[in-house]
Amino acid sequence: MTNITRRKLLYTGLAAGAAVATTRCASPAPEGTPNNPAPGPEVNANKTKDVTLRLIGTGVSQINEIRDKAQEDLGFKLEMRALSTEENNQIAITQPDQYDIFDGEYFSLPLVVPSGNLQPLEVAKIAAWDKIVPFFTTGKFEGMPVEASQGTAPYKVMYLTGADSKEFSATPTDFATLIPFQYNADTLGYRPDLVGRTIETWGELFNEEFKGKTSILDIPQIGIMDAAMVAESLGLMSFGDKGNMTKAEIDKITDILKEQKAKGQFRAFWKTFDESVNLMTSGEVVLQSMWSPAVTAVQAKGIECIYAPLKEGYRGWGGGVGLSKNLTGIELDAAYEYLNWMLEGWVGAFLGRQGYYSAAPENSKQYMTPDEWDFWYEGKPAAADIVDPFEKTLAKAGAVRDGGSFKERFGNIVCWNSTMKENTYLVQKWNEFIAS
Repeated sequence: MTNITRRKLLYTGLAAGAAVATTRCASPAPEGTPNNPAPGPEVNANKTKDVTLRLIGTGVSQINEIRDKAQEDLGFKLEMRALSTEENNQIAITQPDQYDIFDGEYFSLPLVVPSGNLQPLEVAKIAAWDKIVPFFTTGKFEGMPVEASQGTAPYKVMYLTGADSKEFSATPTDFATLIPFQYNADTLGYRPDLVGRTIETWGELFNEEFKGKTSILDIPQIGIMDAAMVAESLGLMSFGDKGNMTKAEIDKITDILKEQKAKGQFRAFWKTFDESVNLMTSGEVVLQSMWSPAVTAVQAKGIECIYAPLKEGYRGWGGGVGLSKNLTGIELDAAYEYLNWMLEGWVGAFLGRQGYYSAAPENSKQYMTPDEWDFWYEGKPAAADIVDPFEKTLAKAGAVRDGGSFKERFGNIVCWNSTMKENTYLVQKWNEFIAS
């Protein structure tokens, strides 16, 4: 494949560079702009092989197979820690000596960036920057609803004002917070065999028909957005901006949640991928907030599970990778190599087989079969059985992805996971709801 060839050529070049110098080249890195990126940083291959980079992130992408492939391709070692979203953010903010690479969500950045523990990324060093889906880099996507979506849309926190800045820029600059690599349009998952009909609206999560058999995600900044989608769907309340609620709006939505809990509507509240999978496969829950790979994990067990395309639209999330302020020298060079590798296509294809989207989809397309691409991105009926990255069958030939094509799903994101101005108050009220 073309990307593999490019990787081989890159390493040939690196080896040649090492033959003429045993230390990093003293000349400045090639200059570039966001629209004409310079090549990735030059590194000394002999030294890079001795590097070990420490990654922190959630279980969504801290996957052994990704680590192993990166080590094989890049020649240095990676240590990955899979954490909850809350733990991941806490370490990023308070323990910068504990990680080299931060794999986090964009909605976390209003919490993490002010700590100064992430160094601004040089856009010019990202070879595939121009291949990233334009919504992330310009905020535009074919005039579809996602352009006006509420919440912490990635574009709003994509850029920093300068090389040493902790301040977000509303317009593109040469410095980024995270390099995006995966994202999705999230919705409700359900068991059609236990529900007995099609789920079409967010409001069904509070339907008494499913009393004691629903679940919502117990991460305040995400769970509150799902609850808001449900409340708006049912006409229980409206919001000026779901992604930046007032204290009065937070009070009202948490009161609604407490009322639903008191009635016994919820079976459980989950924090991790595995918890959501277990609740659904056991049948304890028939309808719940869910992540795409959790749906595919249920399907891989031979249990039918649908990721509902709801008429009100999707809740979006986006993840990316950033660098610790403490990275310098050969370790920093290696980290940029890893960031570029993440966009080359293999990772995007691997995660795409779980239902995620790649930040640079055309690169990932080269690592997917035409049948896989048509199913996951084009919304076409599967020409053959669809398997996940672990060779488990997810869908039989003829099946169509829930919600259809990339454009239909991503284009209809109406809100994003969000960190609000009243985040501290939100967390307090959310914890009151969980403890009620």
